[in-house]
Amino acid sequence: MNREELERFLDQVLESGKFGDYSPNGLQVEGRARVARVLTGVTASQSLLDEAVRRGADTLIVHHGYFWKGESSRVVGYRRQRLATLLQHDINLLAYHLPLDAHPELGNNAQWAQAMGWQPEGRFGDQEIGWWGRLAGEGCSLDVLAQDLARQLGRPPLVVGEGSRPIRRIAWCSGGAQGYLEAAAALGVDAYLSGEISEQTTHLARETGVAYLACGHHATERFGPRALAAHLRQALGLDCEFVDIANPA
Repeated sequence: MNREELERFLDQVLESGKFGDYSPNGLQVEGRARVARVLTGVTASQSLLDEAVRRGADTLIVHHGYFWKGESSRVVGYRRQRLATLLQHDINLLAYHLPLDAHPELGNNAQWAQAMGWQPEGRFGDQEIGWWGRLAGEGCSLDVLAQDLARQLGRPPLVVGEGSRPIRRIAWCSGGAQGYLEAAAALGVDAYLSGEISEQTTHLARETGVAYLACGHHATERFGPRALAAHLRQALGLDCEFVDIANPA
């Protein structure tokens, strides 16, 4: 298929036009017109670009692309190297940030819940990026929830809260969404889960009585790109694969 067809398909499926975002969604760097070999990933790092070159990919689709609001617009250093790699090898770069967090089926939060067996009941936060719901069955202790997350994510979460406390109602939002803790607490949940933690997050968790679990920015945002790759294979018959570049954050 051609590049424009793929972009139109992604824009429609992910409803990118309805989001106000921090970087442009859709095509960010133009490569070859014909799309045959696609890789998806979390971040358009140099490591992922090098992997695309090694595997002969003509298109990359990522969650974290380039041209973020507030960052330097100078094409120097690592920015120059990244763009040089894409342009030299004629590789398309498409990025979908909030649309790939929020999608009700393919999104990071939907797929995270599916992997953990959580039962979504509603949405909250800016542009309804955050989700809330219940654990399966009668719930479990905070310690058991942390253990389940460690098995699923491949890394232990950082936990703020008493390990023996019962957890039934939770809220979650992938990535750097620790700022939603106060909004999650207003929902009356027992725990809030996100990717990162800030200094003030600990105090707010203790003072609101809501347990907090920082599960990793990268770890919680692998779900969407992986699901998107599978969807493109099934819906379009594309040669498409998710590539996970290891990241401890």
